[in-house]
Amino acid sequence: MHEMPKSYLPDAEREGLTQNEIYLAESQAADEAGDDAASWAWLRYANLPAYALMTMKRNLGADFVRKMNFLCIDEANRVYGENWLDA
Repeated sequence: MHEMPKSYLPDAEREGLTQNEIYLAESQAADEAGDDAASWAWLRYANLPAYALMTMKRNLGADFVRKMNFLCIDEANRVYGENWLDA
């Protein structure tokens, strides 16, 4: 089990959000607080659309995406193929 990143999102702002939306909101709140490490750490848990992961690969590099170890890349694997990071 991974230790969760520092939370910057007030409990009141979590109400009514799905778990994925909480991850995204936490990432944004950490970014707004200037904590880049926590922002990326929260984003790592989010179920991102395939095109977002591909954009990260193109802009930041495949090694960055691998290093971040995003937990939900099944859609990207389905859309782009299992070896999309190497293509």
